[in-house]
Amino acid sequence: MQISELSKRSGVAVATVKYYLREGLLPEGERVSATRAEYDDAHARRLALIRALIGVGGLSVAGAKAVLEEIDDPPESLHDVIGSAYMRLPSAVPGAGAAPEGATDRASLLLRDLGWDAAERECADEVAGLARAIGAIDAAGLAVSRTDLAEYGLAMGEVARREVGRTPTESIPAAVRYVVLGTVVVEPLLLALRRLAHVEMSRRLLGAPPQ
Repeated sequence: MQISELSKRSGVAVATVKYYLREGLLPEGERVSATRAEYDDAHARRLALIRALIGVGGLSVAGAKAVLEEIDDPPESLHDVIGSAYMRLPSAVPGAGAAPEGATDRASLLLRDLGWDAAERECADEVAGLARAIGAIDAAGLAVSRTDLAEYGLAMGEVARREVGRTPTESIPAAVRYVVLGTVVVEPLLLALRRLAHVEMSRRLLGAPPQ
């Protein structure tokens, strides 16, 4: 297919497709003349992946390119390549600066309670985000205890166990794609389900009358 058809099929403007080609996110098509190249289904799938990373995922062009490079030329260890891809994703808790000392201590204590020592060592930005989140909870005056935090962690650990257990292992590129897109696309689902669960549990536990 020509670039105009690729654009129509993918929903990505021709100018944007050309930009991705120039930046090296999208491989060149098969050159059929000095001014024309042909593209195939692999290019359409690649564009869908790029749109997911930059659009839904919120990655910069440089960040998306780095993830794609990991997919195209992955290291030997599946854990290493997945970890590297994770580190390109935007932080789950946006912001900068240090959390209050007490919140930082609570975050470290929580990770020790959960036995997530490796995650604490390997994911400094997310640990800092966790501390900022705990700091915000404390500043709001919400009574979230050490036990409460551990219960949240255990619940998320079960979600992660199920998701990681479904990671395709026959192909490192497929695994990276699954983990990165799964993280980006599923997080809004988890938030939506949590809010719906609150409505349902409020009705059940607080005695709201049936509709």
